[in-house]
Amino acid sequence: MRIRLSPLLFRRIHKWVGLILGLQFLLWALSGAMMAALDSDAVGGHDGAAPHVMPLQTEGLIDPTRLATGGTAEALAVRDLAGRPVYEIRDAAGTRLFDATTGDRIEIDQGLATEIAAHGIVARVLKTTRLANANLEARDHTGPMWRVDFDDAEHSSAYVSATTGRHLVTRGDTWRTWDFFWMLHNMDYVGRASFNHPLIIFVAFGTLWLSGTGFYLLFKSFRAADFRWLRRRKRGEPA
Repeated sequence: MRIRLSPLLFRRIHKWVGLILGLQFLLWALSGAMMAALDSDAVGGHDGAAPHVMPLQTEGLIDPTRLATGGTAEALAVRDLAGRPVYEIRDAAGTRLFDATTGDRIEIDQGLATEIAAHGIVARVLKTTRLANANLEARDHTGPMWRVDFDDAEHSSAYVSATTGRHLVTRGDTWRTWDFFWMLHNMDYVGRASFNHPLIIFVAFGTLWLSGTGFYLLFKSFRAADFRWLRRRKRGEPA
């Protein structure tokens, strides 16, 4: 069967492609408006938990060279961990924590992760769950982590690194709402992070094709008789 490329065929394809892309344009407008309407501070995850800024004790710290790390340190940092000073040492074997006053090795277990997440928080902790890998809420981070859920208005969840004990991020219901509309906006229904995936590229080229065929059909829709009034006007005749 031979398909004849005619304005009628282009018009039929243009109509259905326009309908499909029009729905996506509607989703773009809706999701953009919703993201703009949400409170930016709550979206940032700051309302669900107070910032984890704590004073650092510097007295009575042991010499970090006395620590039995078993390797050559590539980086050393002294910082606060739930109210106590610790040494964070990174070498070829990875990152490890040591109590800066006793030299004892520190493991980020469930209890310590809960203490870190709840430090300075008045909301009750509902549960603490260990994640082998980041979920969608903590997708900007890597490695094993603890998720600590709080009983507050935002149903906040704090994420704590199981390796370094650092508070990674806190997410609440406002952020989750924003993230849903962000998914609709960038059309990344799996990772919710990329603007360069095949689906959105396909839609972009579909929009380009829709514009091209629209111009083609626009010019095909005109006839010489449509411009008769212009010729009459040039001759001084009434339109």
